[in-house]
Parts: sequence; structure tokens; C-alpha cells
Amino acid sequence: MDNFIQWTPTEVIFGRGTEQKAGLAVKRHRGTRVLVVYGGGSAVKSGLLSRVRESLDASKVAYAEFGGARANPTLKHAEEGVRLATDFKADFILAVGGGSVIDTAKGIAHGAANPGVSLWDIWTERFTLLKSLPVGAVLTIAAAGSEMSDSAVLTNEDIPWKKGLNTPFNRCAFAILNPELLFTVPPYQLFAGVADIMMHTMERYFIPGIKCELTDEIAEGLLRTVVRNARILLKDSHNYDAMAEILWASSLSHNNLTECGRGRDFSVHKIGMPLSGRYNYTHGATLTAVWSAWARYLYEDAPDRFAKYARNVWGIRKKGLEEAAMAGIYATDDFFREIGMPISLLGLGEEVFGNEEIRLLAQDATVNDTIKLSRIRPLSASDVENIYRMAL
Repeated sequence: MDNFIQWTPTEVIFGRGTEQKAGLAVKRHRGTRVLVVYGGGSAVKSGLLSRVRESLDASKVAYAEFGGARANPTLKHAEEGVRLATDFKADFILAVGGGSVIDTAKGIAHGAANPGVSLWDIWTERFTLLKSLPVGAVLTIAAAGSEMSDSAVLTNEDIPWKKGLNTPFNRCAFAILNPELLFTVPPYQLFAGVADIMMHTMERYFIPGIKCELTDEIAEGLLRTVVRNARILLKDSHNYDAMAEILWASSLSHNNLTECGRGRDFSVHKIGMPLSGRYNYTHGATLTAVWSAWARYLYEDAPDRFAKYARNVWGIRKKGLEEAAMAGIYATDDFFREIGMPISLLGLGEEVFGNEEIRLLAQDATVNDTIKLSRIRPLSASDVENIYRMAL
């Protein structure tokens, strides 16, 4: 087991009606002037935003609002929020929405706490982040895990480049998780979220050569729980208990619990992110579109790890390591198909991926071939091009 630090400071407020505690939670975390960040019209139409306003009013917390956050959140939109937060003199940012809204809120918090500093300089770590505003989240979709993670992602549309930032300042002060708020999430988005939850766990799991029994058990149990309850939601999208399991798995999959003693890889995310950065495809779908190709490209370098996954997550009993490993990859593909997720680039949409498109995607994924991906075997830009081609 490798050395690790586990720090999960986010207060979790879980259950029915908990969005009505937003005002008290903000006050408990010393917020007095709040910028409420949200996405499109769903938070308004559902009445959620009104309930959050009522909670803030009841706690006598001043607030301003900033809507328009979209899937694959952008740098420019976050910069607009920084200006509004600065003008309002906000001392707390409250995200009402999913991972994209929370990531936008995190960007706003960093920018507003460091006036005069370019948000892109913060995001590319040319500026050392030493302070930020506190962020709270009222979650409306189980997917990104941003409500408890140290991660956030923004897309600079001018380049275009979708880039993640990991920092302790990305940890939310609190997260409000009400499974009922997810009942109206469109099925495609719900199950793209399921895929993202699984991928956050698998990105930490497929690291060979490290004995880490308890962390493996947690990861395998989380994956089995997600698969089992996603199948329930396929038949009944209003099943509270199943939705609660998925929602809690979303938070645990990305709060670093499943990397304790093992660390993280995130090569599949880095291969998938250029697809949403350049073409605005749904994040979870980009991951399932490339995962099988990534796994088939690398499984022979870690057959015991892939076989363990196949046996402990999917119940596969084949004796040979490579045979079991491939069966686990096929079982994963079958599940992604079952929940309506693509397992190839062609399944994402009508985009044509020729040699030049694939070359640019691989350059994005490897930052112009300056970094190697994967802790199974280092992957160059050439390797990533091969994976994209296998995914066609």
C-alpha cells in the first residue's frame, strides 16, 4: 500500500427536503453575501431555485444570482461570474445544479478571491492558488462527484482545450444531496452520470503492482452497487432507494476514498475530454466511447488486474487471466449498451473522425505529446491515436 493523505472536509447533508437547509448551511460556514450559480431553466422550472431563495431569505443571507452554466462549462462564463461576484462583494458561492454548475462555481470562487489574476492562469497553474472563496452545492444530478472532490474542469473555447484542475481549494464546504431532485433528470443524462461514477472508480482501480485490499473492496462494492441500482432505475426512475444509492456513490467515487493507498490514473478521462472539449459531447458518453478500446489496448500489460475486476465486479468465473480479463471488458461494454451509452466514437454522433481529427485529439490528450498517460504502461500521443482508431 502506497503512502496517502485522505482529507474529505465536505459536510454532507443527505435526504428528502434537505435543499431547505441551504441558508442555515451557508451561515454555518460563515457566508453572508452569496452568489447563487445555476444552469439552464430546470432549477427554475422545478421550483428548486425558489426553495433555495426561501431558505436564504429565512436565514437573512444576502444573495445575487448567476445563471447559464452549461454542460462542459466554459472559461468565459466562469469569468463573467467572477466579475459579478466581485461587484457583489460575495464571500460565498452556492452552486445549484450538477457537476458543470459546481465546477463553474469553483472557478468563480478562485477568480473572485484573487482579483486581477487571470482565471486561465489559475487553471493552468501559472499562478499558485493560495486562497479561494468557500463553495456549497445543492446537487441535481449524480455524475461528476464535484460536490466532494478536489477536481474541477473548464473549457477554454478559444483554444479549444478542456482542462482539469486539482487543488484542495476545490473541496466544497458542504453538499446537499436530495435523491428526489434527480427524479426529473433525462434518462440519457442520468445514465451518462452513472458511467462517469463508474469511471471515476475504475480510473483509480486499474493500477497494477500495489496491494491495497480494503480500497479494492470499497471500489468493487461501489461498482456492483451502481450497476445493480442503475438497472432498477432503468425500470423505475422514481425509485428513491435506488437513486439514493447512485447519488451517494457519485460522491464517494470521486472524494479520493477509492484511491487511498493506490492513487489515480485518469488516462481514460484525458482521452475522453478532448471529445467534449472540441465537439461538446456529453462527458460520460465520451468516456464509455473510448473505455473499451483503452482496456483492450492495455489489458495484456495487467491481466491479473483486469481479471480481478471481471471476477469481483461482474462475477466472471473463467480460469485464465486473459480470458477472464476480456470477459470483464465485454461485460462492461454490455452494461454500457444496456444503459444507452455509446461504446465507440461512432456512437457519439455524426462527427467524422479522420486521421487529422484523431491526431488533434491525441495531441490534446497528451498536451502535444509532452505527457504520458496511464500507470499501466506509458502512452504517447501515437498510442492514444491507436486507441482512438480502435474506438471507431
